Amino acid sequence: MTDQFDDLAKELQNQINEETKQIYGQTVFERWVHPLYVGAMDNPDGYGRVTGTCGDSMEIFLKFEKDRVKTATFQTDGCGPSQVCGSFAVEMALGKTPDELVEITGETILDLFGGLPKESEHCAFLAAETLREAVDNYMRQQPGR
Repeated sequence: MTDQFDDLAKELQNQINEETKQIYGQTVFERWVHPLYVGAMDNPDGYGRVTGTCGDSMEIFLKFEKDRVKTATFQTDGCGPSQVCGSFAVEMALGKTPDELVEITGETILDLFGGLPKESEHCAFLAAETLREAVDNYMRQQPGR
């Protein structure tokens, strides 16, 4: 009986995975299953937390070295697309200056992996807004700025 249940569970998971790939594409699916840069960071130089209109919250943590992002992480309590967008947003932030970071928009995040279905696009804008909050937090702490 257990083997039948395990087989059914595997079959259902495979079906869900295939449907997800069809809806979101291979790149998004891979990042959804294996997100990068996830987790909180102790003593970040820049920190942002935003709750989107959908109710998902995202946090982005930035560590700078010589005014460029050396390390970046994120965490979210949101859906898979929020996780994917947060992951890509912090990946895009690596190595960038604050001026370059503010150029990262929801559109640039979506363009990076080919977009999302219309009902999930807001996740990219949540990630971009959270990144801007983290940059603003960093800038407010800089002497003479």
